[in-house]
Amino acid sequence: MQTRDKYSYYVEQTALDVTDRPRKFLEAFGSVLKHGNYGAVLDTYSRVSAKCARCAASCQLYETTQDPRDIPCRRSQLLLRVYHRYFTHAGVAKARLFGGFTLSDEYLDEMAEEYYRCTACRRCKATCPIGIDHGLVTHLARWLLAEIEVIPKALVVSVREQLEGVGNTSAIPVPALKDTCEFLEEELQDIYNVDIKYPFDVEGSEYVFFPAVSDFLLEADTLMGNAAVMHVTGGSWTIGTGNYDGINYGLFYSDRMLERIVNNVVAEVHRLKGRKVLVGECGHATRSAWFIPTFAGPDAPPVVNCLEYAYQMLEAGKLPLKDTRIEERVTYHDPCNIARTGRITEEPREILKAICKDYVEMTPNRTRNYCCGGGGGTVSIDEIRSFRTKLMGKRKADQIRATEAQIVVSPCANCKKQLREVCEDNELNDVEVVGLHDLLLKVIDFGVPEPKAEQSAGDSQSDEQPEAGELQSNVAK
Repeated sequence: MQTRDKYSYYVEQTALDVTDRPRKFLEAFGSVLKHGNYGAVLDTYSRVSAKCARCAASCQLYETTQDPRDIPCRRSQLLLRVYHRYFTHAGVAKARLFGGFTLSDEYLDEMAEEYYRCTACRRCKATCPIGIDHGLVTHLARWLLAEIEVIPKALVVSVREQLEGVGNTSAIPVPALKDTCEFLEEELQDIYNVDIKYPFDVEGSEYVFFPAVSDFLLEADTLMGNAAVMHVTGGSWTIGTGNYDGINYGLFYSDRMLERIVNNVVAEVHRLKGRKVLVGECGHATRSAWFIPTFAGPDAPPVVNCLEYAYQMLEAGKLPLKDTRIEERVTYHDPCNIARTGRITEEPREILKAICKDYVEMTPNRTRNYCCGGGGGTVSIDEIRSFRTKLMGKRKADQIRATEAQIVVSPCANCKKQLREVCEDNELNDVEVVGLHDLLLKVIDFGVPEPKAEQSAGDSQSDEQPEAGELQSNVAK
């Protein structure tokens, strides 16, 4: 029997004793193993699977709950048990001779519950003595569950809107996008006395910009900071009206969806004859874009995160800064998707040290950071907010409190939403969560006269600058 055919053979020979939903799960499992590259990984994991539970010490959920079901290796065993039983010679033979475990609807329900308690932050991988990537197992389990239509509604609705609807997860049509950017241009002119434009569909630009589309609704200062950096550095960039959403929720539950969304990004870059992908402040959008070479092949455009671009410009002396610095105490949250592998850790810190008077670190940080608590797409599931902020987010809240910081910088749309809710639900009422470009916007030297001083309390309120909340409300409209 050739290795290529063994997975489908196992399903055909052993799925007769299971009901319809488990049968579909096994068929999907067999197909993924046959056509993908998960087989070798699972074969190794199933043979050497450690149950020492050393990973428990690095799981922030287990630290809070002390519930055995939150031990990462126990969770991974749920899928590895299915793999061993139905997709190895030893498992099939043992079941035929002695009976034993059979995949059931109840077991699938347990898997669905357990694998969405995990944020797939991969912090546990660093403490596994044999290097098992429990986050990868979580991802695969979610993909297989998705193939039998077990998916949180928030995730599937967002992906459907992106692939079949308007074309982005927030359902923002092009006219609304342009209206928002025109409003931001006016704000930059009124507040900073500088004429900055958001370029659309400019062919031949070096960078095609893909922020988390939710930034156009919720993160006005971040987007103005992005535009300001490109303006003062003379960056060649554009926003494509065919695709302007860096969000890719396929990363959270399905490689099929992940690939389709990634290919749409590549197609937009090619349409505009752009040379590089510039990702906004979003951890999972950046990590998704890093899959571009995998799916697009040798002609894949390079991927640059906006933090990397800003740091390169700062190092080259092309990012002019005022003499004034941010006065408040500032700390930095490492988004798991860009920091866990060590790919983007130092650049944002160097920028913050250059623009802040009182920068402090969380402990631990960088590759050992704690997840915000809403990773793996769980931040979009509002029904589990209490779980996200009180259980998953407790350790992060403790970290923030220990720094006594007034500002938490998080260059990730999902992390910012989650951290704001964590602070709100854990009585960190004096902490402000912002993007890194929000602070850059305040200290960039545009080479123009400073804005007029604020009017006195007796002056007309109609001439006052809008508060951040008012600005975001106007952008949403």
